Amino acid sequence: MQLDVSGHHVDVTQAMRSYVKTKFERLERHFDIATHAHVILTVEKLNQKAEATIHVSGGNLFADAVDADMYAAIDALADKLDRQMRRHKEKLTNHHRGGKGSKPVDETL
Repeated sequence: MQLDVSGHHVDVTQAMRSYVKTKFERLERHFDIATHAHVILTVEKLNQKAEATIHVSGGNLFADAVDADMYAAIDALADKLDRQMRRHKEKLTNHHRGGKGSKPVDETL
């Protein structure tokens, strides 16, 4: 997955970049057809905000998280995206059994 990390009113350090990369590697385990992710790290007075858009087959997933600490915001963002990706993957999976009905019809009655 291609990962873009940018900052708004904050300089993105190499430590932040590598932390985001390690957190997003966990997302690749669950859903390997995610092609591109764009992460924006923002500082607004006392709040640290992390938001991300992930392009997957069938649409885009978006999540954001706000915390007093940037690393905690990145953790919360990764957790939200993990839940969204699992839900998206379950929607794509066919959960039906193979037959047309739930049980066969008995025509001897």
